[in-house]
Amino acid sequence: MGQLFCCAQVEQSTVAIIESFGKFDDVLEPGCHFMPWILGKQIAGYLSLRVQQLDVRCETKTKDNVFVTVVASIQYRALSDKAADAFYKLSNTRGQIQSYVFDVIRASVPKLKLDSVFEQKNDIARAVEEELEKAMSAYGFEIVQTLIVDIEPDEHVKRAMNEINAAARMRVAANEKAEAEKIMQIKRAEGDAESKYLAGLGIARQRQAIVDGLRDSVLAFSENVPGTTSKDVMDMVLVTQYFDTMKDIGASSKSNSVFIPHGPGAVKDIAAQIRGGLLQANTTQN
Repeated sequence: MGQLFCCAQVEQSTVAIIESFGKFDDVLEPGCHFMPWILGKQIAGYLSLRVQQLDVRCETKTKDNVFVTVVASIQYRALSDKAADAFYKLSNTRGQIQSYVFDVIRASVPKLKLDSVFEQKNDIARAVEEELEKAMSAYGFEIVQTLIVDIEPDEHVKRAMNEINAAARMRVAANEKAEAEKIMQIKRAEGDAESKYLAGLGIARQRQAIVDGLRDSVLAFSENVPGTTSKDVMDMVLVTQYFDTMKDIGASSKSNSVFIPHGPGAVKDIAAQIRGGLLQANTTQN
């Protein structure tokens, strides 16, 4: 931009304010213009039409008595058709905008609790924009966008909020851990019950197999050896099992000691006890 030999150059996105003998005369658009300075015309100043940004930090108090700092970002520009108003009516545009932002924020935030301030920051930004648009349009400025870019509570409040959040997460984690332990105990108990059930089935099948084997042995022996009774066969089987048991105890590598009565009449006594138990069981079932 410059003024030389009665010519003036205005750059892009800028307008020049022309005065004639100290009085507003015209607005020059971007380009080269004839300027007869000898007739009293001169450039009073230049006005940028670019979008400008102003960041405003406003400290205020919420409804629940928490001090917060609200940072608002105001984007504005001068209107070319109202360039004279924008140039002459305001001496401190940024200070004027800041005053309106303070007024709206300090009127809106005290009505809200801290959590609501975070949730309704768009409503606060909209209220600031509406107030600025209504006020600044009379001075030749347009409000392009208003943003609430940050809400900063007091440091002690932020620490307390973090501790509350951490405690809530720990409580949820403890509940999940307890639920997992509960499921593990239930599954462990179900597995133990299933294991005992299967062990019982195995023992029952084992005993049934022993009974079937003894029955088959008695029948086969009675048929192959004439003159023997079932009692004689059972006594011989019991004696055989008795000595097999004694052999297994003696061959065991464990250091445990087992004391059992043993003598010439021990086998006969054991056989009598087993027969007595079987007869008693049959009597009870009948």
